[in-house]
Amino acid sequence: MAVDVLSAGKAQLPSTARSRSRRLAVRHFKLTLLLPLIALFAFLLMPVLLLQLYFSFHQWTVYLGSWSEADFVGLDLFQEVLTDPRFGWAVVRSLAFATSSTLGCFVFGFLLAYLMYKPFRGQAFFYIIFILPMLTVPVVVAYTAEMMLYQSGPINDLISKIIGVDFKPAWLSNPDIALAAVALLEIWNWTPFSFIILLAGLSAIPKEPIEAAEILGASKWRIFWEVQLPLLRPVIFLALVLRFLEAMAEFPKTWALFQGGPGSATETLPIYIFMTTWQYFQISKGGARGSNAELAFNATMVIFGIFVLKGDANAGAWYASMVQFFIGCSFAVGMMALLWPRLK
Repeated sequence: MAVDVLSAGKAQLPSTARSRSRRLAVRHFKLTLLLPLIALFAFLLMPVLLLQLYFSFHQWTVYLGSWSEADFVGLDLFQEVLTDPRFGWAVVRSLAFATSSTLGCFVFGFLLAYLMYKPFRGQAFFYIIFILPMLTVPVVVAYTAEMMLYQSGPINDLISKIIGVDFKPAWLSNPDIALAAVALLEIWNWTPFSFIILLAGLSAIPKEPIEAAEILGASKWRIFWEVQLPLLRPVIFLALVLRFLEAMAEFPKTWALFQGGPGSATETLPIYIFMTTWQYFQISKGGARGSNAELAFNATMVIFGIFVLKGDANAGAWYASMVQFFIGCSFAVGMMALLWPRLK
């Protein structure tokens, strides 16, 4: 009996050593991927972030002296941001633009991915065609669209011939539809991004659950709704979050086409921050607007994504806690900004 126990223990030793070696190899691989990103953040992005925070609490423009000698103003700039109606409307336009373009990219990307995930003859050709818009430089997209979206341009002419009615909206000069025009360009430009992510997710779904559902007599709709869609939830979440964050920061097409106009119809948050910083040369105000609007939002979305994509069972509780934390911080900053004149 003792001999059997000793032999079993000796047999487990190589297995334990092998599993430890495998864990070390996986950890080393993760560090190999993460360390360059951490170094990039620490040595390139972090100094820019700290400089932005410095300007947010100090009053400085390019017309003053050295930025290192700027006057400390505390939360005065944050108070100005919170009471600036132009900033509030810029946030509303950014959210409307990001939400509509993200949903459009997701819907068309999912339809293309669902048509393409099963192999067929000529699949590679269609794949290349579908991803071409994403490979086009955004400024090139904007200037090409400017030529095509004139009131008597080819787009309106083509739509008029299809519907049989004279269709000539002023895409480039009507403030009521200017933001929608940019959103349509964004959908055309970035639908391939959602398409690639969702195609990878559909291709990675195991066949066994689908085959089991087919044996049980489930229809294609029920297989899609009750088998494929639940398995795609992390992928769908990833596609939506990444596209939404990118849409919130969209700048080149909007600036190249409209520069925030007509009037202020396309003055989204990136446009407003750019104009404040580089056209009005109010560096500190631009830094405060960027800090107040972007940091808490991006941090909340990133932390939410980390816990959801990890499959943590407590992801909802973690997310609720983090949202409460950021809401509390935002509320505290807002109250301090409003009370700052009385505290000085």
